[in-house]
Amino acid sequence: QVQLVESGGGWVQAGGSLRLSCAASGSISNIRAMGWYRQAPGKQRELVASITSGRLTNYADSVKGRFTISRDNAKNTVYLQMNSLKPEDTAVYYCNADWGSSIRINYWGQGTQVTVSS
Repeated sequence: QVQLVESGGGWVQAGGSLRLSCAASGSISNIRAMGWYRQAPGKQRELVASITSGRLTNYADSVKGRFTISRDNAKNTVYLQMNSLKPEDTAVYYCNADWGSSIRINYWGQGTQVTVSS
């Protein structure tokens, strides 16, 4: 079992910045990658950014150049630095952990709301 606890969401004006944090606990040694997803009202959940255990990163085209994902292995925490926020970034942001090898499990955090006003 892996537990994910997110923090750092909130309200910000367009052009502002926020940093999300996701602290992992439990059976974290088998986590292959962690990522951030988001879901806006009426839309499907989509990948925002991910980072592997080897620190390879991947970003959605819509956030490239504005968002940065990073990890602090000593704190078992993944961060999402969001700059130049736009109203279309408004969504619930979820932390995800891709766990396991022969058996793969996706773990999710509870979600944190990000609201960007124009």
